[in-house]
Amino acid sequence: MEKRSIEIKWGIIFSIVLLIWMFGERLFGLHDTYIEKHAIYTNFFAVLAIAIYLFALYDKRKNYYNGYMSWREGFISGLFITLVILILSPLTQYIISQYVSPEYFPNIIRHSVDKGEMTRNQAEEYFSLKNYIVLTAVWAVISGVITAALTALIMRKNKKRL
Repeated sequence: MEKRSIEIKWGIIFSIVLLIWMFGERLFGLHDTYIEKHAIYTNFFAVLAIAIYLFALYDKRKNYYNGYMSWREGFISGLFITLVILILSPLTQYIISQYVSPEYFPNIIRHSVDKGEMTRNQAEEYFSLKNYIVLTAVWAVISGVITAALTALIMRKNKKRL
């Protein structure tokens, strides 16, 4: 477990930052007043996600690999961060929907129906805690693998050969 303590730490940090981000979205009205803009602005979280992976791999390279880390080592480390995020994602989504922004689902359902994007039944099925837990898990894996690969490429630092 000590071998992966850095990844566990950064997976937890990622989840906490996500909760703070969602709280900020709610405060800025993206879950009610400006809900039509939510789909645009929520994507900016990707910048923070990439930054967190970069800090995590820098931490791993510096404090575990003594300043050097191959792409493979970084990628595997990134995959473990993704695993921690995946494990925490149902809890994180539950906290968001029940405590951070409990009115989000009713608001987005109403918005989607009013705009004619979905029927009420379709919207209620799609915008539900159960569905969001699944979507969050799937998205965590897809985006996590891609982010791990790219950030490992950036953070790799091989020993110089003599």
